Amino acid sequence: MSSYQTLFDQISASRARIGILGLGYVGLPLAVLFARKGYSVLGLDKNEKKVQTIMAGENYISDVSSADLSAVVKSGALTASIDFTRIAECQVLIICVPTPLDRFKKPDMSFIEAASSAIGKSMKPGTLVSLESTTYPTTTEEFMLPILERESGLKHGEDFWVCFSPERVDPGNREFRTENIPKVVGGLGEQAQQLAQTLYGKAIDQICVVSSPRAAEMVKILENTYRLVNISLVNEMALLCGKMGINIWEVIEAAKTKPYGFQAFYPGPGIGGHCIPLDPFYLEHIARNFNFDLAMIHTAGHIDNMMPHRMMIKINTALNRQKKSLNGSKILFLGVAYKPDIDDERESPALKIIDEVVKKGAVVLYHDPNNANKTKHD
Repeated sequence: MSSYQTLFDQISASRARIGILGLGYVGLPLAVLFARKGYSVLGLDKNEKKVQTIMAGENYISDVSSADLSAVVKSGALTASIDFTRIAECQVLIICVPTPLDRFKKPDMSFIEAASSAIGKSMKPGTLVSLESTTYPTTTEEFMLPILERESGLKHGEDFWVCFSPERVDPGNREFRTENIPKVVGGLGEQAQQLAQTLYGKAIDQICVVSSPRAAEMVKILENTYRLVNISLVNEMALLCGKMGINIWEVIEAAKTKPYGFQAFYPGPGIGGHCIPLDPFYLEHIARNFNFDLAMIHTAGHIDNMMPHRMMIKINTALNRQKKSLNGSKILFLGVAYKPDIDDERESPALKIIDEVVKKGAVVLYHDPNNANKTKHD
C-alpha cells in the first residue's frame, strides 16, 4: 500500500495523530476540536507555562470551553509538550504560529521558518503538513515546502503532502466558532487536496475547496483587506461628518435600509487584532515582487495608521474647550482590547492612543475587566 493510501486511510478512520504547532488563539481551539472529534492530538508550543496549563486541564483562551478542554486532557485525547522532536509521532502537522511584522513593516517569517524546520527534521514519510498562519500568497509552495524537503530529505507528492487552510478565528464571537465557520482548503496537488479535505471535513461542518495553496492564501488576505478598506473608509467619512456637523451614525443607519449593494461598517478609533492591520503589508510584500502597486490598500492602511493620532487631537480639542491642557490632565480609558468583551490587546488602537497622549504629558488610567493588570500603562 502506498504512503498516500495509508495516510488517507488513517485520516478517514480518525487514527492519524495530529500535531498542532502553536497553542494560541488559533491552535488551542483547533486542538480541542480535533480531540473532541476522536483524534489523538499533540499540542506543541515553546511556552512551557502554556503547556503546563493545558496539562492541568486549565483554559487560557476565552473561545475554548473549559469543560471541553478538561475532558479531552483527562481522557488523553489531547496532550501538550515543548518537545518538538515528538513531531515524529504525528501523521498530520498543522502550523498555527504567529506571523507578525518586523520594525520595518515587513513580514516576519521566522516563526513559520522555525516550525517548518522543526517539522522537516522530525517528520516521517506519510505526513500531511497544513499551514494555517496568515501569510502572503506563495508562502506554502515557495517558502515552507523547500524547507520541509531540505530538512527531511523527503519528496513532496511521494513522501509527504502540504496544504494551506487559513484560520478564520473571531475571538469573542459566540455564534461562529472553529467548528461552524466554513473552512477554506487549498492543497498542492490532487492528493494533498484530498487528504486536507478529508481531514478538515472530519471536524468542521463545511469545507470550501480552492485550486491551490496560493489561492487559499489570497482568500485570507482578501477577507481582511476588504475589512481594512471599508473600515478606513467609514472612519474617514466619520471625521468629515464631524467637521460638517453631520451625525455619521444616522447616515449609516439610513444607508443600511438599501436592500442591495451596501454593507454597514462602523467608525472607531482605529483597527486592531492580529489580522486586519497587518495583512495588507503581507500583500504589499508579494505585490512588489510582481511590480504591482496596491494604491487603494496603501491609502486605507495610511488612514488606519493615522487614526490614533487623530483621536489624540480630538481629546486635546475636547480639553481645550474646557480650558485645560492635555499635559497634566488625567484621562480614563474604558476598554483596552481591540474589540469589546475579549482580553486580546494585539494591535489595539486604544494602546496606540494611550501612547500618543502619554507622550503629550497626560496621566493615563484605564478600566477593562477583561484585561486587568495586562497593559504596560497600568
